[in-house]
Order: sequence, then structure tokens, then C-alpha cells
Amino acid sequence: MSIYQDIGGAKAVKAAVDEFYVRVLADPDLVRFFEGRDLASLKASQREFIGAALGGPEIYQGDAMSQVHASLGVADAQFDGVVAHLLAAFASAGVPAEAAGKIAAVLGPLRGDIVTAS
Repeated sequence: MSIYQDIGGAKAVKAAVDEFYVRVLADPDLVRFFEGRDLASLKASQREFIGAALGGPEIYQGDAMSQVHASLGVADAQFDGVVAHLLAAFASAGVPAEAAGKIAAVLGPLRGDIVTAS
């Protein structure tokens, strides 16, 4: 069984992504990355990406993570903050800690594609 199935599929991913954006938009260290952007499009893209990354049926059709984040100047601490908010959002959606650890293991390797600032 995939992580996607373990956590409850599309319903859990949608709930987590919605909660994630509530959290990052309230975080003074992260909000600048999301201000002025099409939130509906960001959410749809993130649901697609996360669903595919966790073994769901979604097919991520967006640009590579390195391309999407190249001009943003994301630092390690900001990457960590985003991951922490995402994991907290999954927890609030009822995802067990064990599954959250698996999600973190999938997302962790993206650091090299996303972090461009020191």
C-alpha cells in the first residue's frame, strides 16, 4: 500500500494542502513566497505534486522543483519551516505520526532543488 493510500488519499491531501496554506500565509517568515500568487492554482499544483510523490494516481504536470523555486531565494530555515507546516497540516488532517515520517522522508530530498539562498 502506498503512503497516499495509508493517509486517506485525495481527501487527506486536499485537507492538508488547505491547512498548509492557512499556516504559511500566517507565518511572517514564509508569507512573502506566497503573496500575490494565484492561491487556487498553487493549491491545485501542490495537491497534484504531493499526490504523485506519495504514490497516488495524480500526475504532476508542473515544472521541476528547481525551476519553480530558482528565483525565490529560499534558505534552509525557510525550507524547514515549510516542511514543518506541511507535516503539521497532515497531522491536523488526521494523518498518523508514522505516516508523517514517511512523508518527510519523501520531501526531504527536495531540499537541494528548492534551497538557493544561504
